[in-house]
Amino acid sequence: MKIALPIVVLVASAASCSPAAEKRPAAPTEGEGAVDVAVPQPGAAETDAPRTTEPAAEPDSATALLDPSLPQSSAPPEFRVRFETTKGNFDLRCVREWAPHGVDRFHHLVRIGFFRDVALFRVVSGFVVQFGIHGDPRVSAAWKEAKLPVDEVRHPNSAGTVSFAMSAEPTSRTTQVFINLTDNSRLDSMGFAPICEVVGDGLTNTVSRFFSGYGEKATKTQARMQSEGNAFLRSEFPDLDYITNAYLLDTR
Repeated sequence: MKIALPIVVLVASAASCSPAAEKRPAAPTEGEGAVDVAVPQPGAAETDAPRTTEPAAEPDSATALLDPSLPQSSAPPEFRVRFETTKGNFDLRCVREWAPHGVDRFHHLVRIGFFRDVALFRVVSGFVVQFGIHGDPRVSAAWKEAKLPVDEVRHPNSAGTVSFAMSAEPTSRTTQVFINLTDNSRLDSMGFAPICEVVGDGLTNTVSRFFSGYGEKATKTQARMQSEGNAFLRSEFPDLDYITNAYLLDTR
């Protein structure tokens, strides 16, 4: 999470995350609209939380949400996640081989309840749906610097895939992710490594129906989203859709 453009603000700095001569939405990034992008210092990725391959007990959500440094177990080779939203449900199939660091983080975030009551604040028709800024400012602050090591891109950003948003540097991934609404394989060369994919009819029946009327307006207010949480979003952008719950369905 950071105030760099998750475009989350996919509108990230054009010079760093999107092709120069293309009139398309900027690549997904973490941070504030078209503002300065925070560039991680060398070695930032080394601060990632310790990993263990031992089965982990269900984490205490209240504690884990505020402490990214707690040990995080490796995700299963493959697992599914159900997202319940204000427009209905959709399921994801996540594959650790695609991007081990990203999938481990995503699995952990789901287990600790990070995505409950989280706004789908950036919905650009024909491009992406972005989310991952927590509704509680204390949680957002805790995860702001919890950057992930780089993952090699092993799967294309095809329609329905899910990738972490980032700012200028590939080590800037934290908690924001986006769903590709169409084939965005142009993002592959920018380092956006898919971690999951929407399965079944979730993309057409649910994800593509999220409210998109605000365009990039909400995306450009990420600083306030992180400092004021859902109270700000519900006041200024009342029509946004939300993830109401997310949980693991199975593992393989």
